[in-house]
Amino acid sequence: MLSRFAAAAVALTAIAAQAQSYPAKPVRLVIPFSPGGTADVPGRILAQRLTDVLGQQVVVDNRAGAGSTIGAEFVAKAPPDGYTLLMISNTHFGSAALYKNLAYDALNDFTPITQVTSAPNMIVVHPSLPAKTVKELIALAKAKPGKIDYVSSGNGSTQHLTGALFNKMAGIEMTHIPYRGSGPAMADLMAGQVTVGFPGIAGMLPQVKAGKLRALAVTGTKRSAELPDVPTVAEGGLKGYEVTAWFGLAGPKGMNKDAAARLQADTLKLMKSPEVQKQLLAAGHEPVWQDTPDQFYAFMKVEAANWARMVKESGAQVN
Repeated sequence: MLSRFAAAAVALTAIAAQAQSYPAKPVRLVIPFSPGGTADVPGRILAQRLTDVLGQQVVVDNRAGAGSTIGAEFVAKAPPDGYTLLMISNTHFGSAALYKNLAYDALNDFTPITQVTSAPNMIVVHPSLPAKTVKELIALAKAKPGKIDYVSSGNGSTQHLTGALFNKMAGIEMTHIPYRGSGPAMADLMAGQVTVGFPGIAGMLPQVKAGKLRALAVTGTKRSAELPDVPTVAEGGLKGYEVTAWFGLAGPKGMNKDAAARLQADTLKLMKSPEVQKQLLAAGHEPVWQDTPDQFYAFMKVEAANWARMVKESGAQVN
């Protein structure tokens, strides 16, 4: 009898030790976008903060391309041991509706951990374009159908679908020019190679404030605290238009439960920290979280349906 109790005690001790040992090596955080983009900002802040609390380096791995599907597939096929994570976003589900025959199920091949931020996009134009309001941009596009280009970070990206929905609701025809990431897309926009963009606020604030780009509107339901004089698209005249990006943390399907629980608890504490909130808000991101992974899964399920509908309504296609 004693030997049985002893064996059970040893097993429990081993399980506890295993839980406490995570992480025993560096953790990879895959951001499926290029460096410097909207997702990169909260991803790097989270990686830095998690490194401090986990006691192991959280290494950022930018794997951009194909509307975040390259990075997502890499994580979906990774060992579910907690050492490969994904910075997941609404683009993940927009791309699932656009790209056919993906090698993974966008909803069910990932372990939800928690949401971390939300952030509206904004409509920006090169200063050479004679449009200073949403109404003026729409009028100009109607006068020149197909002649005005709008740039995005790639097919299926939030920028792409934000622009496609704007086209549809405004009854205009701007031509979509997809790039491989926000960095090169915004570089060409600032150079005047293309004239309209729908980037996230994060990362674009310095360019707008320096006059390199003109902000016409933000795409959310309220104005940005960082750009209080810039109206929403709805305020600018396109009623009913609203798009808000979000970002969260996920792992491969069947992820180690101890690792997932540790990451969820530590991320939740970080997101509630005034210091982290201040850092995110200054970068144009609003801290958001769910208290349980089940709540995040329920949110993701609704978002999968929402973005599938947006793709259908906008008429967006991979080009």
